[in-house]
Amino acid sequence: ERLTRRYAYEIAPIIGVDIDIPAPDVYTNPQTMAWIMDTYSMIKGYPEPGVITGKPLELGGSEGREEATARGLQYVTEEAIRVMKIDPKKSKVAIQGYGNAGYFSAKFMHELGMKVVAVSDTKGAIYNPDGLDPDKVLEHKQKTGSVAGFPGSTLLDKDPVKANEKLLELDVDVLIPAAVENVITDKNADNIKARLIVEAANGPTTPEADDILHERGVTIVPDILSNAGGVTVSYYEWIQARTREWWDIETVRKKLRARMAKSFNDVYNMHKELKVDMRTAALALAVKRVVRAMELRGIWP
Repeated sequence: ERLTRRYAYEIAPIIGVDIDIPAPDVYTNPQTMAWIMDTYSMIKGYPEPGVITGKPLELGGSEGREEATARGLQYVTEEAIRVMKIDPKKSKVAIQGYGNAGYFSAKFMHELGMKVVAVSDTKGAIYNPDGLDPDKVLEHKQKTGSVAGFPGSTLLDKDPVKANEKLLELDVDVLIPAAVENVITDKNADNIKARLIVEAANGPTTPEADDILHERGVTIVPDILSNAGGVTVSYYEWIQARTREWWDIETVRKKLRARMAKSFNDVYNMHKELKVDMRTAALALAVKRVVRAMELRGIWP
């Protein structure tokens, strides 16, 4: 707490509700965000919940923030399997990583009817061809510290590093890398069997692997699109803090679904128009929007 508050005090001049709004990431939680909000508010002399997101609900947080990254991923996955004509009830999915994004991704894919056949964390990767129950796997991980050893599952390898590598190459329809960056490379891209890769992690696929997978006809929903649910609901939290009007969970989900579905289809249409991969299409769309805005605004003075 002392470290967090001192840090908040030092950055207070460069953050603000209309300047820069921080959000949670690795090894931070709603309590950390609460300390930052409180420190900033004490400096200003009035409560300012809009200065940071990911706060506890009692301090102006948003419903649905904890699940937001994976919920957004669910919505783009639904759009992707629709255009690719993949039946979720006949599909298998493997998920690398079982933190917040990994667990909720597994849970939501399971709810869509997909069979979650493999999940992993830093201590191992487990497999069950008949499917895993995401909630029960989470209970096991909370009790033991790892998904490894979950009853009814087998380890993909005794070495956790090799096990995680093998998970990526399983015979599944959908692959969700939800752990760390640069796990799909030119060394394993040819061995990946999934038709659809949806990136929950930041930068899990290298540019070389992107090219190989695109040539092979594998669709990748890029991180800038697929894991944007978290920052989108952070934006919604900021809106709620500004207006002091708080939404229920269904309102948050409805708005997020609409935003993610539109974003997916905008990128997908650009991908079809330019005949490029989805990541390049997302970048092209972003540049096009910025250029158009600059043209409309002009240059002054």
